[in-house]
Amino acid sequence: MEFINLKAQYEKMQSEINQEIKKCLSKADFIMGTAIDEFEHQLAKYVGVKHAITCGSGTDALQLIYMAYGIGEGDAVFCPDMTFIASVEPACLLGATPVLCEIDSNTYNIDASSLERQIKRVLEEGNLKPRAVVAVDFLGRPAEYDEIRKITNKYEILLIEDAAQGIGAFYGQSACGSLGDIGATSFFPSKPLGAYGDGGAVFTNNDTIADRIRSMRVHGKGTSKYENICIGINSRLDTIQAQILLVKLKYLEEEILRRQTIAKIYDCKLQSLVKVPPYNATGRSAYAQYVVLLKETVNREHFRNYLAQHNIPSIVYYPNPLHRLPVFHNINTYGESYAITEQYSETNVGLPFSPYLTNEEQDKVISTIKDYDFLYGGH
Repeated sequence: MEFINLKAQYEKMQSEINQEIKKCLSKADFIMGTAIDEFEHQLAKYVGVKHAITCGSGTDALQLIYMAYGIGEGDAVFCPDMTFIASVEPACLLGATPVLCEIDSNTYNIDASSLERQIKRVLEEGNLKPRAVVAVDFLGRPAEYDEIRKITNKYEILLIEDAAQGIGAFYGQSACGSLGDIGATSFFPSKPLGAYGDGGAVFTNNDTIADRIRSMRVHGKGTSKYENICIGINSRLDTIQAQILLVKLKYLEEEILRRQTIAKIYDCKLQSLVKVPPYNATGRSAYAQYVVLLKETVNREHFRNYLAQHNIPSIVYYPNPLHRLPVFHNINTYGESYAITEQYSETNVGLPFSPYLTNEEQDKVISTIKDYDFLYGGH
């Protein structure tokens, strides 16, 4: 059983993908080819923004955003304590300081009350200037943007949407990627819209920022790559990846609906045994991962070993909050408690999940979990 069955996805789209790859090879159209413009156009249309600017990775997309807004030394960037380091790492590289916030116990996204507390503490201390909030659509579920937006507007702070896992999700009637002042996503192969390598994109309705980022992704080029108008980086999506993504984008909505079906079955069958992902009343989750929380009395490694003995893969997503990472051992937490984040990190287990998980495979996962003795650790 595959944890995320990319092989089955390829089998379904094989003829179309192979045709697109051959097209790229025959034209030798490898860098910034015509498929880039077409994919950016189709992606912007899907997300509902004026501009989708592709780049080399989701991390690069965030770095380009930080660079375009001049975020750096002396600036505070607020983000949830439970996310991958890439959400804030590029800001650190530019000299900014991360300020970590607690997560909400239901959504696992940034908690709005914690965010405001941390902003107030930074302002009271007076050493840093609050510049940006990174709201992460964790596990494909959109953050609570109405509440977050009130806070960013109140303190005049940039709202960045990290939609690395969120493409295909909606908050109300708005697609993830369009919910911040600017957004970023990743095309890492395991994402809901994944390439066959690294890739990313920036989403914005701001023409000036869009032009700046298009320049910065190619060494700050002007009218040509030899007329550099600013300091940039080398971060271009390969044409061959754009052609693959054009095929996958056609199937994305179908796959997202299948994700909903599989998630609902898991919810129904497992909710009495584990904490399943909360129902999303404000929109639609992309279900980039299906992660459950075990009771604190359950030994997670014993449970995962039990699944492995039955040839069922699982993951811990993620095992460490940012404040526990060695690189941030001296970080100023401003006295904030991260009890919810820590509980999530210590009890989460990701189950096999993709649009290509078969009914038989899902039945096996469910029946195997039901047979586990949660009270006595399988004994």
